[in-house]
Amino acid sequence: MKIGFIGLGNMGAPMAANLVQAGHEVTGFDPSAPCPEGVTMAESAAGAARGREVVITMLPNGQILRAVAAEILPAMAGGAVLLDCSTVDVDSARAVAAEAGAAGMLAVDAPVSGGVGGATAGTLTFMAGGSDEAFAKVRPLFDIMGQKAVHCGPSGNGQAAKICNNMILGVTMIATCEAFALADKLGLARDKMFDVVSTSSGYSWSMNSYCPAPGIGPASPADNGYKPGFAANLMLKDLRLSQQAAETADADTPMGARAAELYATFVEQEDGSGLDFSAMLPRFEKRGRG
Repeated sequence: MKIGFIGLGNMGAPMAANLVQAGHEVTGFDPSAPCPEGVTMAESAAGAARGREVVITMLPNGQILRAVAAEILPAMAGGAVLLDCSTVDVDSARAVAAEAGAAGMLAVDAPVSGGVGGATAGTLTFMAGGSDEAFAKVRPLFDIMGQKAVHCGPSGNGQAAKICNNMILGVTMIATCEAFALADKLGLARDKMFDVVSTSSGYSWSMNSYCPAPGIGPASPADNGYKPGFAANLMLKDLRLSQQAAETADADTPMGARAAELYATFVEQEDGSGLDFSAMLPRFEKRGRG
């Protein structure tokens, strides 16, 4: 398959490389990142999209997605698929899908879960929104870049699934970090707390698979100085997207809103920028009740 790939940063580059290794012809474009081995660099986003059966985008936000879509849609052939794997606001995803449809193309919004490690290993999870026809056309590519793809419904529903999932993740990570800090002050050993909670009603992915306490449970960024597996900055982005969506949908999300506030303080006013989102634990360790 002839594929265009726009956005070759930490996530996009290994995803594109996996497509090349699977035998696909990939033309890429990124204004600041080099092409991975085997990907042919185009001179522009439109150049990367021209003549491609599928164009994949992995971009920072909805504003940039809209701008890139405006550039590449006129270059794409009718019937081609615009597959956006960015995490953006639902409104932008639906607007770009509508523009693609009006131009005679298909669109799928398919944000990912799994981080850079999953992108490199080809074990990402894709949450996809779009028509049955569009999803079927790109399904073989999901099987190369990831281990699971869920068709969540019409355009925008992939983004909806991603931000709802990450709102839960942000809230549960904060609660997990708070609990460890409280356990410390109560004199409860962290390994004992983990043994109880990881097999009891407090079980969560944040505790069992991504424990924020160093040396407890499976290896996680906490064991590597909180170097990002999933950066606090990205968690803040996703939580803000969840609250933007909640406002649009008139949904009451008080825990999501509070999580967004805490991560904003952590990233923008404290020392959380550039750290993993689980570095909330040392933050709470240093704080008292007041």
